[in-house]
Amino acid sequence: MQRRAFTPAVLVFAAIVILIVLWIGSGMIGRTPEQMAAPQSRVPVVAASWSEARSVDRTLFLYGALQPRNSVILRARTEGQLQDIVAQGTRVHAGDALGQLSMDDRPARIAQAQANLASVQRNAEASEQLANRGVRSNLEAQARQAELEAARAALQAVEIDIENTTLQAPFDGTVSRLIVEAGSFVARGGEVLEIVNNDPLLAIVQVQQSEIANVHPGMAARVGVIGGKVHQGKVSFVAPVADAATRTFRVEIEIPNPDAAIPAGISAEVTLIAETVPAHYISASLVRLDQHGRTGVLAVGDDNRILFHPVGFVAADAAGVWVGGLDAREHLVTISHGAIAEGEEVEVRETPPEFSLPEAPQAPGIIEVDAGPQEQAP
Repeated sequence: MQRRAFTPAVLVFAAIVILIVLWIGSGMIGRTPEQMAAPQSRVPVVAASWSEARSVDRTLFLYGALQPRNSVILRARTEGQLQDIVAQGTRVHAGDALGQLSMDDRPARIAQAQANLASVQRNAEASEQLANRGVRSNLEAQARQAELEAARAALQAVEIDIENTTLQAPFDGTVSRLIVEAGSFVARGGEVLEIVNNDPLLAIVQVQQSEIANVHPGMAARVGVIGGKVHQGKVSFVAPVADAATRTFRVEIEIPNPDAAIPAGISAEVTLIAETVPAHYISASLVRLDQHGRTGVLAVGDDNRILFHPVGFVAADAAGVWVGGLDAREHLVTISHGAIAEGEEVEVRETPPEFSLPEAPQAPGIIEVDAGPQEQAP
């Protein structure tokens, strides 16, 4: 008996397959090649915050020591016993008497010089009169005149020697140290005492050759001393030649000290204000390198595309860095998921408060610069 080719079960299965094929095919009909292509990737999402520039002092931070403006060892200009001397710590003015040496035989020597001058002067006058009348030669008169000049010089030498028995202050200052006591014999050129002038004081620092171009006489400076007090000063001297051993330059900062309230010889922290520039305060983590090795930050333009701005460091502290080279107002990228490139279009959202830009300090930070070998106070 011949079997039938199509059973009801086969027909039902075939109908189901045809329906499924038609359903799938209907979705492809009428679609363009673009619609059939792979779905496009989503636009990256970044978070950004607005940053405003502030005026920031670009400063150099250096360590040094305070020294007096003038400091000398007073030496005797003649010899004698020191009969009197001022007390240590005495404030004196230029020309004040600081000590007195004994006169010894100086009164007798000046009396002798005066008598000799009088005698020689009479002889010179008489010789000149005789020469005028032709009794004596002019040559003899000239010899007597030379003797007169020598007598005058001898008298002047004794007078100066007597003046030198009084030790005088060369400038306003303070007697900081007595080297000899009253009653001691002092030879000519012997050290007697030390006098210093602490108004103004000088803060001495050493500046590296990489920074010396930014330092010049007259620029403002802040000098901090032990106790936390900060004094205003200005650069008064910049060495024209570097130290051969350290390759650093000696710089002197003058600090007014009218009441001598600041002692010399103590350590000082010197801040030199090189220039004032506009800068943005950001987290150091936002700074990155581009493909050319430039240091900069990412920002979002008006068209929501990424911009790379090269920046330079102006100042830094523990919480953030001040960077320059940006516009007065910038929309800086703070958070990005994955790598984003310059020119790439992004979707911009506001930065969550916990990841926002750090709050700028009231007083900008400073760049610490190694001062090199420290100048020691005397």
